[in-house]
Amino acid sequence: METSLPSSATLTSDHNARSQTSSLVIVTILFFMWGFLTSLNDVLIPHLKSIYTLSYVQATLVQFCFFGAYFIVSIPAGMLIKRIGYQHGAVTGLVIAAVGCALFYPASMGSYALFLLAFFVLASGITILQVAANPYVTVLGEAKTASSRLTLTQAFNSLGTTVAPVLGGILILSGAALTAAEIAQLPGSDQAAYRASAGAAVQMPYLMLAAALLLLAVLFAFARLPKISHAESSESTVSSSQTSVLAHTHLLMGAIGIFLYVGGEVSIGSFLINFLGESDVGGLTPAIAAHYVSFYWGGAMVGRFIGFAVMRKVSPGKTLAFNSAVAIALILTAIYGHGSLAMWAILAVGLCNSIMFPTIFSMALNKLGPLTGQGSGILCMAIVGGALVPFLQGYLADSIGLHASFYVPAACYIFILYFGIRYAGMYSAPK
Repeated sequence: METSLPSSATLTSDHNARSQTSSLVIVTILFFMWGFLTSLNDVLIPHLKSIYTLSYVQATLVQFCFFGAYFIVSIPAGMLIKRIGYQHGAVTGLVIAAVGCALFYPASMGSYALFLLAFFVLASGITILQVAANPYVTVLGEAKTASSRLTLTQAFNSLGTTVAPVLGGILILSGAALTAAEIAQLPGSDQAAYRASAGAAVQMPYLMLAAALLLLAVLFAFARLPKISHAESSESTVSSSQTSVLAHTHLLMGAIGIFLYVGGEVSIGSFLINFLGESDVGGLTPAIAAHYVSFYWGGAMVGRFIGFAVMRKVSPGKTLAFNSAVAIALILTAIYGHGSLAMWAILAVGLCNSIMFPTIFSMALNKLGPLTGQGSGILCMAIVGGALVPFLQGYLADSIGLHASFYVPAACYIFILYFGIRYAGMYSAPK
């Protein structure tokens, strides 16, 4: 998941190049970790759906609790960081995320509700961590190279989202899995034993993740990181008639775009393993399908580099519109297609997703002047789309079928297409 960085972060203490490099390594690992943890949800959703015989809409409560934390915790996280500082805030976020991972151990021996609680606690820690750690990318080096450092950290975030499904498939989904019908035929005691055995597959991977997060918390606590402060902008580039951030239509449209983009991206990822397991698509087992999910997230990583080159010649709005149109065509191909055509069509949507978040974000914040900070906060809260859109697709998957439910993300990209076309002239293509 991509995140924004405050533009007003300043370095208030001197650090030599070696210290900055080691600190940047720690921050980059953080980006990798929260990408890894976020993408691992795509493996757990079909796993939990199977062992608890859930409906699709019940299974998507995982993303509802996970991304709902972004909406609920973001503002309190900002208040916490203001009180205890960025470095202590990052340590706090890491510890809370570690607690969330540790909660998967008792959850695997209990009910689905305990899993949902663990997801919420984990995501709350990640939210605090993102608010606290992001600014360090801008201050760990010269200001003129901040963009390149951001590209590096986002690349490692994408690497985390790409690696997680593969490892998750090996560590969590590799055991023999029963279908809901097969589980229902087991005696009550055997059902409980099976759920306990299948749930145990989650314990060790998440305990290892908890240990890794605690280790990072220790490293971050003792790292010689710069102290960050935020100076209030004295610029007044916004007209007196538009002193309210809500008066900027392109910002509100961008917030809707972020809501729908994150929702569409997460929704597709959440249903990929089940979709690839359909007999008329791939007929893949969950463990094998999890490997293919990496192509979806890996496409976003590759597409960033392609998009970087393309947008040196083509305006961001036109690039956004083109990617959205292709994404819609690919989803429709997956809905109406069969076999490998449908499978690779839905996986290729990841390539189209690559430039959408940063492009929508930057277009929405264009020319906000001193209101940029407020605008950024609104856009970050719009990430809650990752909680609500999968829930809607799950409802449709239960009522009209899994294939047809993909009309939901297709509709999301239709709005993004409109946003790209409407504001295509906001930036002119570089000469």
